[in-house]
Amino acid sequence: MLYQDVIMAGFGGQGVMLIGNLLAYAGMGQGFNVTYIPVYGPEMRGGTANCTVVVSSEEIGSPIIRTPKSLIIMNRPSLDKFQPRMQDGGVQIINSSLVDEELVETERVRSIMVPCNDIADSIGNTRMANMVALGAYVHATGVMPVSAVQDALPNVISKRYEKLIPKNAEALQAGADVAAKALH
Repeated sequence: MLYQDVIMAGFGGQGVMLIGNLLAYAGMGQGFNVTYIPVYGPEMRGGTANCTVVVSSEEIGSPIIRTPKSLIIMNRPSLDKFQPRMQDGGVQIINSSLVDEELVETERVRSIMVPCNDIADSIGNTRMANMVALGAYVHATGVMPVSAVQDALPNVISKRYEKLIPKNAEALQAGADVAAKALH
C-alpha cells in the first residue's frame, strides 16, 4: 500500500501551487488516488502560500493533514510554521538557497538540503527552483518515478509556455540527482 502526504510551502510566486498540482496529476497518471488543496495567504505574490497533496493507493479519508509525513520548504517562514508539525521520521526537502542549515531539524526527521535557486539558476531560470525541490522530494520519498512527474508537465504548463517543458524536466531530474547523492 502506498500513502504519502506532503505540505509544500513558500512565498507566493515561488510556484508551490504549480508543483502541488503537478504532483497530483502525476499521481493520477500512475493510477493513484490524490487530493490537492491550495492555501493562499492574504496576498498571493510575495505572501505565504502552501498546498497539501496526498497520494495513495487506497481511498483517502481526509485531505486535511495536521502532522505531515513530508514537507517541501522553500523559505524560512515556511520552515518556522511547518517543521514543528512534522511526523517523527518524516522527510523534508529544504531550499538551502533561502533557508539557513542551522535552523533545520536533523535528529527527529530526515532533512535534505537542496540549493534549489542555485541549481535552477545553473539550468537557466531561477523560477524553476520549485521543480528542483519537487524532483528531490519525489526521489527522496519514492512516491513515484521522477519520469512520471516529467510526463505530467504538459498537464500544468500552459500551451504558450510549452517550450519550457524540457527545462522543467531537467530541473526535476537535477533535484532528484541531489537527493540521490544526499541519501547515499
